[in-house]
Amino acid sequence: MSIIYSKLTAIINRISDEFHKSFLFTIIFSILEFIENQWVNSYFKKLYPDEDFLKFLNKNQIVKHHLFNPLIVLLLFAAFLLLSLNSPSSSLVITLLLGFMAFFIGSSIFPKYFFNAANQNILKFEKRDIYSIGFCLILVSIVFFFVSVASVGGIPLLKPSIRYLLKPILTMPVFLIIPGICLVASSYLKDYQDNIITRSQARFRFAFLLILACGFLLLLGYRTPLLAAFLIIIVIGFYGNIISAWEVVIGAAIGVCAIVGIGYFRSLGEMTITSSTSPLYSLQSRADFTLHVLNLLDFISGNFGIAHGQLLASSIPGSELGPRMMVGKLIAWRSEVTITPTLIGQMVIDFGKVGVFVEMCILGFILGVGFKIMQKTKDYFYIGLYSLILTYSILGIETGILDIQVLFYFTAAILIYLTNIIKSES
Repeated sequence: MSIIYSKLTAIINRISDEFHKSFLFTIIFSILEFIENQWVNSYFKKLYPDEDFLKFLNKNQIVKHHLFNPLIVLLLFAAFLLLSLNSPSSSLVITLLLGFMAFFIGSSIFPKYFFNAANQNILKFEKRDIYSIGFCLILVSIVFFFVSVASVGGIPLLKPSIRYLLKPILTMPVFLIIPGICLVASSYLKDYQDNIITRSQARFRFAFLLILACGFLLLLGYRTPLLAAFLIIIVIGFYGNIISAWEVVIGAAIGVCAIVGIGYFRSLGEMTITSSTSPLYSLQSRADFTLHVLNLLDFISGNFGIAHGQLLASSIPGSELGPRMMVGKLIAWRSEVTITPTLIGQMVIDFGKVGVFVEMCILGFILGVGFKIMQKTKDYFYIGLYSLILTYSILGIETGILDIQVLFYFTAAILIYLTNIIKSES
């Protein structure tokens, strides 16, 4: 495995170096360096609130150490369910309680038995490799953005109706910009930790990466990836001491406003609501519909499920139906529609209540171990990795963890964490 990794990173480093040497990127990075220097030394930067702004948030120990604890997934899941206009069935309540209990056990109890020694033998990654991988992912996503826009003959944000003409095979690579900025931001965090760049420079680069990702994702008209970009930058910045607690609160508010606002204006453009309708209604109705879907899935799946792994396997490219299309076929007998089944939807369909308990425990354990490694090591890579899987766990509250690229992120995290567990126990 290490040989494959070495060969792959050698190729990616070569590609990254060649692009950095090219005339176009030399100009781009020169311009960015000039803007960065102007901002760092700008008088207007002094007008921006410092770290002591709303200092009660920075000094709060719960906020300081546990703001992005894995249990935030349960809190947000509960909040999403409360947004619904209707209530879950009694059977679904039992399923949810089992899932919540299992996640708590996996994230808060099991990790206590690992990484307790004073000196841990943690797997280390070269910053150059991480930066090059992230840089190449961003390049690939930008290329596919222009291919996607050209394929539908317009920008989906300006013409909402053409968003449904986008082909998943072209748009999925665009979303690689999310792990791309995650890895690049992590490498900038390493530079900050090693005193190669200042905190102001790191903050500028984080802001630029966020603007870059949000710009492309916003033009495609997608809300969920947009929120993913916000979350990843905020989590990395917070645990890397680049972003203050008050900025996290404001950033979270901006993210919520963005997802509500894009949904509202898109609904207006599609004439599914009127201008007199509450902006929150699109979010409430979406939560209500998703809960209704979950009620149906829980009813037909019982204690042991009906698909027995087929739904998760349908995420593999080349499958006749995608996972969300399979959900549509199960509850509506229509395979041409995609329906989001929430975080536990796949677990319910595949293995019922038993599956929810087991899989939520595994998910909690992955996040719990990642959180513990991150807190103990303060390593730039593990901060980035935790931010990535936490972000998609939070977004999966509605959509489920079903996309092949997201499953790959979790698989990579599992392999890395298991390797560290084996190394720490040896």
